[in-house]
Amino acid sequence: MEYKQAILIRTDLGMSKGKMCAQAAHASIEATLRVIKLDKLLKTDIFKNWKDQGMKKVVLKINSKEDLFKYKDLAERNSIKVSAIKDAGMTEIPAGTYTALAIGPDDSKKIDKITGNLQSL
Repeated sequence: MEYKQAILIRTDLGMSKGKMCAQAAHASIEATLRVIKLDKLLKTDIFKNWKDQGMKKVVLKINSKEDLFKYKDLAERNSIKVSAIKDAGMTEIPAGTYTALAIGPDDSKKIDKITGNLQSL
């Protein structure tokens, strides 16, 4: 089984490239920590397998807060860990704005069923 993580970034907010990268990193780390916690609880090896395979990630575009929550709900209904990032408002974006969503790491096929129609950032 191949593993990956999908990171969805809102493009409607006009964030700088640096801000988008920071939000992607926040989402990736938070979702990964949730998978590590799940692995310990369920005695699974999702994180280990993903790490051993090179920690594949894809960064994809979404256009709105509504899209972010649509993909969040789809992933959760498929039992995939997610992390939605809400900005602290210290730089470019008002506090409380949802900027990014990480899905997984998990089985690439499961993630592709949810995000396969999205374009790379």
